[in-house]
Amino acid sequence: MSVEILYRDDFYLSTAEALVTAIHEDGGIELDRTCFYATSGGQPGDTGFLERADGTKIMLGQTKHGATKDIVIHVPLEGEPQPLVGEALVLHVDWPRRYKLMRMHTACHLLSVVCPFPITGAAVGEDESRVDFDMTEASADKDEVTAKLMELVRQNHPVTLQWITDEELAANPGIVKSKNVRPPVGLGRVSLVCIGENSSIDSQPCGGTHVSETQEVGAIHIAKIEKKGKENRRFRIRFGEAAIDA
Repeated sequence: MSVEILYRDDFYLSTAEALVTAIHEDGGIELDRTCFYATSGGQPGDTGFLERADGTKIMLGQTKHGATKDIVIHVPLEGEPQPLVGEALVLHVDWPRRYKLMRMHTACHLLSVVCPFPITGAAVGEDESRVDFDMTEASADKDEVTAKLMELVRQNHPVTLQWITDEELAANPGIVKSKNVRPPVGLGRVSLVCIGENSSIDSQPCGGTHVSETQEVGAIHIAKIEKKGKENRRFRIRFGEAAIDA
């Protein structure tokens, strides 16, 4: 059963009410609507808990997609109580964790602006993220990249979401920066994450969650640039100021 995915229209929504529509054999819970992000596109799924009418909490270890992207499964930790189909629950996303992931994911978009090369892989984390680029003939200095990233952060560009149809995406394949992974299609529309007024800084298809302005990213730095194979250069992003070598 398809679910109303609330975070697509409000990344800052951390709580909502929903009804249980299905329980899987492994305990996974489907709801009629959710503000929980499901693992996708290099960003891990949300954790948190589901609250029952009596105040009992069902702690969640992960959120994932089912057979298709319009199915979201909330996976309880081992030993947690099981709700009933049709039961009303209040959803509570682990907001501090989600917000760190939103900041990190936005930072990855900024990195793709500073390093305008095809993306060959990416993983968003709470404390460190990585983005791999096809940079066969190019080189980069981590301090220089960090300075350019922080300039974009301090300029405080707006980060907004726009929707285009699958057909519009197919007609404009150049907006996709990822070399190996294509944006999910088949749902009728694809979200574009736009940075800057009128997308002046960047615009690319992405289904993840992001902050609303670049200054929310906060202090970040490139901790390391690694060579991964003939083509790949892996950039590791971390929060905070770069450590000063003694």
